Amino acid sequence: MIEVVIDSIRISLVSQHRIVMLKDMESEQQLAIWIGPCEAEAITIELQNTKVARPLTHDLLRNTIEAMDGTVTRIVVNDLREAVFYATLYVEVNGEEKEIDCRPSDAIALAVRTKVPIFVEEHVLEEAGILPEPDIQETQGGDDEPESLDAFSDFVDTLDFDDLDES
Repeated sequence: MIEVVIDSIRISLVSQHRIVMLKDMESEQQLAIWIGPCEAEAITIELQNTKVARPLTHDLLRNTIEAMDGTVTRIVVNDLREAVFYATLYVEVNGEEKEIDCRPSDAIALAVRTKVPIFVEEHVLEEAGILPEPDIQETQGGDDEPESLDAFSDFVDTLDFDDLDES
């Protein structure tokens, strides 16, 4: 299992869905999981420490687990089948660990509320993991100006600004 952190939550330009980006803590590899807007909001509210007047659904789940003397220990994104991610929520109750099948989005929303680690099975990251695109400056040797501006810079250098005062 590979421990990951939430890198960001992004908005799709083509649908109402959001994408939660999980990042491997040991490398640059990321896992993009499409989630619904409600789940994205639930995750974001907790990450930003936003206070709400009444418990949201994931707060209710956390409160219920705690009221039953349970403790969430971790969540694991454990499978990918036919483009659908699967996750397991691990809850300890009376010294016994229970495994509960759930959607990754709900598991992540609960994980941020209970401050537990998020893991991804290696085979899932191998199959669906991505590496972020390099920055423009990295691909062009780290210069201050991208190559695409060279022609513009050359043009500006040829301008005679003294001619502007004569008009």
